[in-house]
Amino acid sequence: MKPVLPLFVFVDACGWEIIKHDSFGSAFAPNRRRLGSVFGYSSTCVPSILSGRWPVEHRNWCYFVYDPANSPFKSLRPLRWLPTAVTSRRIFRRWLAKFVKVQLKFRGYFDLYNIPFQYITLFDFTEKKSPLKPGGMNRGPNIFDFLEERKIRYHVSAPEKSEQENLAAVIRDIESEAVDFAFLYWAGLDGLLHRVGNQSPEVPAKLRQYERWIEQLLTAAQKHYAEVRLYVFSDHGMANCDELLDLKAKIDLLDVRMEQDYVVVYDSTMARFWFFNERARQVVTQALQAVPQGRILPHSELAEMRTLFADRYFGELIFLVKEGVLIVPSHMGERPIRGMHVYHPTEKQSYAALLTNQTEIPKEIQAIPDIFHLMTRDAELAKARNAAVRNIVGAAETPAA
Repeated sequence: MKPVLPLFVFVDACGWEIIKHDSFGSAFAPNRRRLGSVFGYSSTCVPSILSGRWPVEHRNWCYFVYDPANSPFKSLRPLRWLPTAVTSRRIFRRWLAKFVKVQLKFRGYFDLYNIPFQYITLFDFTEKKSPLKPGGMNRGPNIFDFLEERKIRYHVSAPEKSEQENLAAVIRDIESEAVDFAFLYWAGLDGLLHRVGNQSPEVPAKLRQYERWIEQLLTAAQKHYAEVRLYVFSDHGMANCDELLDLKAKIDLLDVRMEQDYVVVYDSTMARFWFFNERARQVVTQALQAVPQGRILPHSELAEMRTLFADRYFGELIFLVKEGVLIVPSHMGERPIRGMHVYHPTEKQSYAALLTNQTEIPKEIQAIPDIFHLMTRDAELAKARNAAVRNIVGAAETPAA
């Protein structure tokens, strides 16, 4: 038996409001805290957790950016001639995305979403590497670089596998006592909440399933490690989408033209603009100021959220909608969905959660990037204690001279 296993279980979208009045984890992780999230989608939250840094530092923010010089999608431009009845179908996009990912040798998450093929060569995709791998950040190291550098043996989930496959894989490594640190990532709740919203009876049912899996995991771990330091955490919550906003239709009515005067990416909850002349900037700004469902974020506020990029790489103007509003159609999808995240970090459903079996959560753990510091601290602790036992055992087994 080894002395210590730090076990970090990442449950995507298991926000504070989801569990606040639920008993989730109370039996095995009774100490819980609300955590602030970061402003951005999973493309931002996951790298922030894994690096301990904020978007402006690691430069993993939104997926699509205006960058025609570096666009990898030039071979897709002829698809603009296909009928939208084909190119807007989700099954077609998913199939094509898998093919493109292989051809471009992207290692992270990749999806073409609903970017029009007419404009696809204007854009680059920013997550070409996997944040769940060493060297996977756009800038700087992550927890796996830290573990590799210190030669700490670890387990990390494979996002291409199912939740149950990843559970089985980490249990195998634990039972063989092959690791001194484990990171398990489950994304199923996020997909469920997008589909059914946060009030569906399917949500507590999913939480009960996760409880059974974590109990199974703990049972295995406690047979092989004297102390299991468990942390169950999330990246954000999920708001119900009660109002739909066709922002594209409003902008298309203006006397300015996409590609000639401006470029925009319509995400699910924000629109990011780049301008080629001052008139386009003024016309679009004036139109957005008249949209009551959202507002233009001032640079001072973006800086406070640490998402003001000096080169404006992710957009010169950021328009964000209120919690509960969904931009549809958008470049993320043609049809409404029930739940969405990525509103202002101070909105009620934006807050994340941290649950642990440890008696104390350090006061400085207040936002999701701070989870990184728990990971590095416990990884170092496990390395030291487990190595000490290995050395004692090794010395005891060495025959006397």
